[in-house]
Amino acid sequence: MRTLDHTRLAIGAQAVGIAQGAFDVARDYVKQRKQFGRAIADFQSLQFMLADMAMKIESARQMVYVAAAKAERNEPDLTFYSAAAKVLASDTAMSVTTDAVQLLGGAGYTKDFPVERMMRDAKITQIYEGTNQINRIVMARQLLK
Repeated sequence: MRTLDHTRLAIGAQAVGIAQGAFDVARDYVKQRKQFGRAIADFQSLQFMLADMAMKIESARQMVYVAAAKAERNEPDLTFYSAAAKVLASDTAMSVTTDAVQLLGGAGYTKDFPVERMMRDAKITQIYEGTNQINRIVMARQLLK
């Protein structure tokens, strides 16, 4: 079980990387894609999506960093933090990659762009090293000790 405290951190880091990659593709795409005579990045609703995506990614990244620091110091609350980092980061990756597919429109669902694969990769991070539902049980048990 202590091994999971460390491997869940790796899944969290993987999920942050997937989310960041999808965000980068989506951001670059909306800057160059034109609709109605202007870049779709000029539309406020898409700007809000990008801002929310970036905020979620940074939150997940910080949670992974905190959990990694606790692992390095072998702190007693590592179990909670590693589970929380894995859950937050993988849920973020799923949310961000889904939004990235949305921002790319029909192109987002094709193999011409990597975001369709990133969305599938994000999903597996919610499943392995304990599903996110199981990790929520782990966190609750740590909180109720």
